[in-house]
Amino acid sequence: MPDVSAKPAGKEPNMTSDTPTPEPAPTPEPEQPTPPAPIAYTTLLPHFTPAEHLARGRAARQDTPRSSHASWETWSDRPDPIDVLEEQGAHRTPELLPIRYGRMVASPFAFYRGGAAIMASDLATTPRSGLKAQCCGDAHLVNFGVFASPDRSLVFDINDFDETLPGPWEWDVKRLAASFEVAMRDRGMDATARRGAVLVAARTYRETMLEFAQLNTMDVWYARLDAVELLENLQATGDRKDAKRVAKGLEKAQSKNSLRALEKLTVTVDGEPRIISNPPLIVPASELLQGAEFDRFTEVIHQFLSNYAASLPDDRRHLLTEFEFKQIARKVVGVGSVGMRSWIVLTLGRNTDDPLFLQLKQAESSVMERFVGRSRYRNHGRRVVEGQRLMQAASDILLGWYKVLAFDGLVHDFYVRQLWDGKASLDVATMPARMFGPYARACGWTLARAHARSGDRIAIAGYLGAGSVFDEAIADFAATYADQNERDYEKLVTAVKSGRIAAQTGV
Repeated sequence: MPDVSAKPAGKEPNMTSDTPTPEPAPTPEPEQPTPPAPIAYTTLLPHFTPAEHLARGRAARQDTPRSSHASWETWSDRPDPIDVLEEQGAHRTPELLPIRYGRMVASPFAFYRGGAAIMASDLATTPRSGLKAQCCGDAHLVNFGVFASPDRSLVFDINDFDETLPGPWEWDVKRLAASFEVAMRDRGMDATARRGAVLVAARTYRETMLEFAQLNTMDVWYARLDAVELLENLQATGDRKDAKRVAKGLEKAQSKNSLRALEKLTVTVDGEPRIISNPPLIVPASELLQGAEFDRFTEVIHQFLSNYAASLPDDRRHLLTEFEFKQIARKVVGVGSVGMRSWIVLTLGRNTDDPLFLQLKQAESSVMERFVGRSRYRNHGRRVVEGQRLMQAASDILLGWYKVLAFDGLVHDFYVRQLWDGKASLDVATMPARMFGPYARACGWTLARAHARSGDRIAIAGYLGAGSVFDEAIADFAATYADQNERDYEKLVTAVKSGRIAAQTGV
């Protein structure tokens, strides 16, 4: 990707075969390990025999019985949930915070999606087995979905890693389980259906971990859930209507790529595509920047291009040079992420029909950090990328990170990925009740696979065991924590009504 030499208001230079080779990017500052974390963790596990791993897991039951995971009780000095949200907001773009609160106040499930920091604080008070794995940190059911693998097949996997960090594997399981309970309550489904789906998720996680404990290590790393297999599993339930709906969604995902983004997110100006302006959700940088920020535009783009490229393997760095930077725009995404700095970048290859859209997303410390210790990576963008690579079966080939002195004059960490690279998720708002069970099975399997790659899968399997004690405990926890989530949600509603929190709904 060539250097940017034109002012943002002008036309960027075309790349030709005679374009000089850019100067090599400066060598990134070496990552230095942080002081020992409160909870010691290493991916280089001691080389025990399978029997020793198994014994380690079973011994953990003595200190932390599996039935203890059912417990959830609030405590007198529990942090106020609105205080937690406002603390996060202090580091975000102020004018976007009303959109975040407007999206969270829509329903208890929307609040749950945006409340990862609240739940991390709560989970820190719950029992732990002492066994660890790379955690997603925000493993609710909407953070699973379909995306395109490097071989262009569609896979089902976890697709959000903003909060990833090594920690107690139980936390991911509990957040996933409670998300089914909360989402199905939002849909008005009865207690029997809700508990059934939660039990499916917990049981599938446990049984899958038991299966992975028996596999050779490389087989665990190659395991993945293809979207076609997900469709076949749904068809096996005997409901053709549901299967047809999912099949249609997979077809849509296959066409959701940079060409589709070019069609949906740009207009043609003077023969070239330009990102549309749709404030406040999509705003080109040229409309946002004024004065000193505008003057620093070219410098910031230079920093982004060189620092991001330096994080990629040589072959991907070569691929990146085939594309020329054209435009950057701010784009609001998600629920809990609203207010974090998020940009989309349009680049072009051989012509205007050869686009590559990248998404640049700010990365700050994980919501888990204050409870399990700091990341070994100084750059939080790298923390996200390394965690994603460790947990996913197949990751974006252009996944990378960088640190930049941004338009606002502050230094921020970012991670980078392709925009709309076959990404799709099931619509929980319209999902029929009968689909929650098969979907819970897919999520439980995927989470177990992710944990098995990074944690002591044999010890975790030994802890979980062949019985249903853990499953039932998780279902009890999910129901009780969903009650807590509803109480917290009502506090947000009250804060909005009182004027303490400004919320912009419908955006």
